[in-house]
Amino acid sequence: MPVPFIGRLNPTEYVALIGSFLFVALEVIIRILTLALPTSLINLFTDASRRIFNSVSSPAHKRAEGNAISTSIRNATDFVAICATYGYTAEEHVVQTKDGYLLGLHRLAWKKGEEDTKVNDGSSSVKKRVVYLHHGLLMNSEVWVCQTDAQRCLPFVLVEHGFDVWLGNNRGNKYSKKSIKCSPNSTEFWNFSIDEFAFYDIPDSIQYILDATKQPSLSYIGFSQGSAQAFASLAVNPKLNDQVNVFIALAPAMSVPGLHNGIVDALIKASPQVLFLLFGRRSILSSATTWQSILYPPIFIKLIDIGNNFLFGWKSKNMSFSQKLAAYPHLYSFTSTKSVVHWFQIIRNKSFQMFDDDIQTALGMNTLNKYTKVAKYPTRNIRTPIVIVYGGSDSLVDIKVMLKELPKRTVATEIPHYEHLDFLWARDTDTQVFRHVFDALDNFTSAENPLKEYESYARARDRSLSASVTFKHVRVNSDVVESDSTSILSNGLDNSSSPGPEHIARETLLTPLSIPEELALQHPHPTHPYTRPITPSNEDSVTTPDRRSSVTLDGTHETRTPTRNQSPATPSPTASKLPRRRGSVGSSLSINSPRDGGRGYIKIGSSQPASSVVTTGSSDEGQKYRNRER
Repeated sequence: MPVPFIGRLNPTEYVALIGSFLFVALEVIIRILTLALPTSLINLFTDASRRIFNSVSSPAHKRAEGNAISTSIRNATDFVAICATYGYTAEEHVVQTKDGYLLGLHRLAWKKGEEDTKVNDGSSSVKKRVVYLHHGLLMNSEVWVCQTDAQRCLPFVLVEHGFDVWLGNNRGNKYSKKSIKCSPNSTEFWNFSIDEFAFYDIPDSIQYILDATKQPSLSYIGFSQGSAQAFASLAVNPKLNDQVNVFIALAPAMSVPGLHNGIVDALIKASPQVLFLLFGRRSILSSATTWQSILYPPIFIKLIDIGNNFLFGWKSKNMSFSQKLAAYPHLYSFTSTKSVVHWFQIIRNKSFQMFDDDIQTALGMNTLNKYTKVAKYPTRNIRTPIVIVYGGSDSLVDIKVMLKELPKRTVATEIPHYEHLDFLWARDTDTQVFRHVFDALDNFTSAENPLKEYESYARARDRSLSASVTFKHVRVNSDVVESDSTSILSNGLDNSSSPGPEHIARETLLTPLSIPEELALQHPHPTHPYTRPITPSNEDSVTTPDRRSSVTLDGTHETRTPTRNQSPATPSPTASKLPRRRGSVGSSLSINSPRDGGRGYIKIGSSQPASSVVTTGSSDEGQKYRNRER
């Protein structure tokens, strides 16, 4: 029996609690002193820090800091200004949720030069498929468009491929800090968690977009918490499953195993009232913007990297230094303390559940409480096709636990060397991530989800992962060459001779379960997940073993993918236009039909990073950088 009050925390958690109090107190003192200092003295300290940093930084870092595009994006004030940097016109919309919050939406519907064209606006307008993108925790829509070259910016690539692109914002952030019922200065305004995102923000934003575009459904792409919000919203809103034709989850946060640092990981198990005591009941980490405005940008970047490594174990080596300079200033946006507390509850209870309002429950006693139970989000009820792309080096994703809580038809693909933020800003997102996105978008086009869409998707995925074509990607008005060089040098590697990190591909096998024929449409992929390592294929070999391609699931026939020396694989139409890496190896995805009483199964593979890349940019014409495998 725990000692009352004292027994609520163990000694390690008390150490974490006391340390957090000291840290918050120190931060408050420094902030007060900083605000009390005159501007001239603050500028003096900033100039001194700049001189000190420049005296110890490498020449590559100095060149990255002076990059024109990186500086323009860093100094851009809002979403519209960032898009204008690349010549795109963005619309701003406001949607009112059922509980009175006013959310900002951004729209990119026009390619360059077609700004006067009507898109999804009446019978005489150009009809385009609609895609909706949603950001992660403590972010806003700007994180999607602050890449240092347009070819790595997913919204811009989607627009150029003929999509009507919309980007959402959570209540409380930079673009949604208003309500018709209360002031953002009140505690009532910030009294929201993931529950409100799921019950109001996501469905109301999607309904507004469908009403504005006169389209029956849209495709949803979520990053991090943006994926978790979609999981929750689709689980509790049956109508939403008819409005979303495919859900693509990038670095999805749903089953977070915990934090990398043991002390902080112990802190998240503290009771909610302690966290509210630390951060208040309004906006969390509101002082972040103050520090961002005071610190010299490269120092601010370094502190973010140190914090990410301390909390999550991320090395941040897949992002260039100039990309960090451009993107990190747009990384933070406001959210409620309650929404972070909600995540602490999910991690502590190892359950993707709704917010627990019973804050009087003693820590460690939840499993013994037979009288109350917090409702879990019924994510297995989701009918929308789910395509997951996650990083093998992402500490916030436990794919095995996640797949157990999702429908059995869920498809998951691993990018082994990717961490969490790499899905937004890594130097090779266009070749590692976009192909998976377009394979799903090209094949899931209606909310009815007929069986043939799963079949065509499986074929496209199998071909896309199997294909290997040498390419030379030319980037215009880009800092890629410089930023790649900067990143390599900053990591202590010589860009001409040192090999890149070695990555091992993994294949997720979903074992078969027999289902009645009449349920095949509702459950086309009845499977159970587990993972095992595989050996990448050797592309220099004369022949490749036959690999089964996706076929109809009604058992009528099956086909085999020909060996690579017989006929080259062809990916989906949109994916075929995307660049590919030389020597990249992808494991196969296939669906075998349950024939003659047999059982079907799905293989889901991970893409193998490139063995070599040749990239040419206007910032340093003719210069080549290679990342070779060990």
